[in-house]
Amino acid sequence: MKPSNAKFISQEGEINLAVHSKYSRKDTGWRLFLKTIIARAYPRLIGQQREVSWMVFDVIMPMLAVIAYVFVYRALNAPEEYIGFVVMGGAMTAFWMNILWSMSSQLYWEKEQGNLALYIMAPNSMMAILLGMALGGMLATAMRAVAVTLMGSFIFGVTYEVTSYLQLFSVFMLAMIALYGMGMLMASAFLLFGREAWHMANLAQEPIFLASGFYFPIKSLPFWVAAGASIIPLTLGMDAMRQLIFSSGFQFGFMTVKLEILILAVMSVVFVVTAKILLAYVEKIAVREGRITESRR
Repeated sequence: MKPSNAKFISQEGEINLAVHSKYSRKDTGWRLFLKTIIARAYPRLIGQQREVSWMVFDVIMPMLAVIAYVFVYRALNAPEEYIGFVVMGGAMTAFWMNILWSMSSQLYWEKEQGNLALYIMAPNSMMAILLGMALGGMLATAMRAVAVTLMGSFIFGVTYEVTSYLQLFSVFMLAMIALYGMGMLMASAFLLFGREAWHMANLAQEPIFLASGFYFPIKSLPFWVAAGASIIPLTLGMDAMRQLIFSSGFQFGFMTVKLEILILAVMSVVFVVTAKILLAYVEKIAVREGRITESRR
């Protein structure tokens, strides 16, 4: 055998060995989905550790709003349950901000940075990419929510009486699934609107705080206003959790807990399915027509 042929056979054997090794296996389906989530969450987890000052600001700034509302309610001699409502609302704002800035506006930011085309060309799911980004920021979100709850409870002496841990867990999980489904839906919608995404994100921030009852029971709003605000999963989620956590919370409930759990379950399915359809539409117009937004300019 000639040396050149032997060298060729040796190289071919090395290639076959590399192809059939465990490190060259091509992941598909749920394996690719999970690995994409981990890959996109990892940079944000590391980034949070490198910028510890961000965590401090994420905890201190929301507490200022909570303290202000508490003083207002005490000056008005409002029921003591309102103090607990404010503390819970201040904690849950962290999840809404994570959705608004870590999911809804994310694809628009990636487009501005030139990364969106790479995401679309990659064989993984856009839903997995968005979910990984959101979960990566969940560390700071969870720390902010827990810190606000603990500090608010300690400073203002808030007490909790959970009537059903199973229902409380169900409400929280369904609210998070529906909320993150809504975040993925908004991500594709914001991207389709092009440059208006930034303005839409800023526009949606404060009205949601008001309409969703972050700092007061939505039962205080007119019925149709509260019903319209219920399209935001956190609205019904907080209303149900307040009824389950505080002894007299049922007096301030907008709907019964069982009905709100049912609505949240329906919203979870609707938002996730709609988000999948819209993300697939974004990928289609990107691949077939060479554009991302609806604008043809």
